[in-house]
Amino acid sequence: MNLWGKVRKVMLQYFAEARWYTIVLALFFYGFTSWLLLYWAQETAFYSLTEFVYWLAVTGSTVGYGDLSPSTTAGKWIVAFYIIPMGLSIFALVVGRIASWVTQQWQKGALGLKSLTVSKHILVIGWNGSRTLQLLKLLLEESVNSADKPAIVLCVRADITNPMPGAIEFVKVDSFNKDDDMNRAGVNTASTIVIDNPLDDLTMTTSLYCSQRNTHAHIVAYFQDESLPRLLEQHCPNVECTPSVAVEMIAKSAFDPGSSVLHHDLLDVQEGQAQYSAQVPETVTALSIESVFVNLKRHYGALFIGYAPGGNYKQMRVNPDWSDHLNAGDKFFYIADQRVNHIDWQQLAEIG
Repeated sequence: MNLWGKVRKVMLQYFAEARWYTIVLALFFYGFTSWLLLYWAQETAFYSLTEFVYWLAVTGSTVGYGDLSPSTTAGKWIVAFYIIPMGLSIFALVVGRIASWVTQQWQKGALGLKSLTVSKHILVIGWNGSRTLQLLKLLLEESVNSADKPAIVLCVRADITNPMPGAIEFVKVDSFNKDDDMNRAGVNTASTIVIDNPLDDLTMTTSLYCSQRNTHAHIVAYFQDESLPRLLEQHCPNVECTPSVAVEMIAKSAFDPGSSVLHHDLLDVQEGQAQYSAQVPETVTALSIESVFVNLKRHYGALFIGYAPGGNYKQMRVNPDWSDHLNAGDKFFYIADQRVNHIDWQQLAEIG
């Protein structure tokens, strides 16, 4: 191996483990020494900083337009034995490091190792295979049709990669109760947290942790054991517990055939009519149930079904009397082809 080959090998070995600031310093050193050598060789075409930087970048990247080139004998020797060999080595090193960095960032994202900078997002905690995939698809459908279009973040402990790259954000953690891990998923900035784990005990502890870390988020927790939701709601009133309703649907369908199909249709945003909700803004005065019912159907083709006073879901009122009223802060529920993002509240107040 010749002398230049040995020098190049040593440089590559050193710079392969070098930090970015070392490479930047090497670039500045290479550019400065190249300009000094060309200045010494009286290559006047490269005295201008703009011309020199342009020519060095073209030469070092092997593009070689040929519009600028050394004219003196000394300048040609300098270019042949210093500028081109050094430029090729440094250029290849920089491109390689950039490509390696981009690959690492992509792998971190796919493996869930990156820290996310998101807010007002929907955080899904837990992995249940195909059920979680279906949940994510439904959330994405809802997100597309909503006004604010929140990001969807999946946080898991399972040894998987991002199941929907490009569509959702993904974070893999060791524990759902460690601050360092859950901060990477933005647990304290999420607007909604959905917890669905294979084990109810894990869902319980995760719900308690999330309720303490984010007191403003709407938290939804799924349980198979119907005794646990009542216990959790006593300690965490901001958690909406969702028990399994499969048995109830079977019993209902036994006496009222088609009930399970009806409820599935109301929950599926991809087929038929679906159930949505909207909150009465603080600027709106009391609205009669009669006017809301009639005008929702007349102007939006939607069917009013009930409301939660002050947004308190535990006081849900389904099919209320027409003499009842909606007030500011109440959340009402309706059935429609798609979500109504822009409601004319004055229009809903019209009677007649």
